[in-house]
Amino acid sequence: MSNPAVIARLREELRGIEGGSFRRREALPFGIGAIDGVLASTGLRLDALHEVAGASAGMGDDAAATLFMAGIAARAWGPVLWVVRRRDLFAPGLSQAGLAPHRVIYAEAQDDADLLAIMEEGLRHRSLGAVIGEAKRAGLAATRRLQLAAEGGRTIALLLKRHGRTADDPLGAPSAAVTRWRIATAPSTPLPVAGVGRSRWRVELVRQKGGAPGAWDLEACDETGRCAVPAGVVGRAAAGSGASRAA
Repeated sequence: MSNPAVIARLREELRGIEGGSFRRREALPFGIGAIDGVLASTGLRLDALHEVAGASAGMGDDAAATLFMAGIAARAWGPVLWVVRRRDLFAPGLSQAGLAPHRVIYAEAQDDADLLAIMEEGLRHRSLGAVIGEAKRAGLAATRRLQLAAEGGRTIALLLKRHGRTADDPLGAPSAAVTRWRIATAPSTPLPVAGVGRSRWRVELVRQKGGAPGAWDLEACDETGRCAVPAGVVGRAAAGSGASRAA
């Protein structure tokens, strides 16, 4: 489907959800003191672009980064636009991370430029709680456009930077994103009997505007979209300290 056709259909769907009464906030906290205390806005700014990448090109880290974004979107205030390049999203997995299928509007893009244009259109509409996209390339100019489109609204923008064929760090290029996150899988929570416990992630705040970086070992998102600090584990941050389990 061409870019104009996708945007036309998106506008039609967004008109159908206008007028909803959603509770709006300036920032979306994680509910974990160790993280919220480090973030400059004591949470993720809703009127901003945030970048996420898997720690490696492996399927496990890629899935962890995707579910990390799904958990954030699950705790946002309204419908979610998710723009993809390929049809590989697993709706039951998103649901397990708290993002119910009825909240998600899917759009398929031809290429990264198409994807970024659709994201920008969604952000400017102001009727969405979150706009999510997955791209291999998004230069400084493109991320600045997304950031400008998000400013003044309450729609959080989440951009998954996928690994390319080279070994370059997806988060290494300049970006206008307010925060940049790297997510890796970690050994799951031990169980008293043989089996697989709750998944764990290594969550790294690589960069944030107006604040310091940090890194934490967390239990993966539950059905409410919330992560938690594993029992007996102290969150480690480059600046600040303290930890609490998610409410």
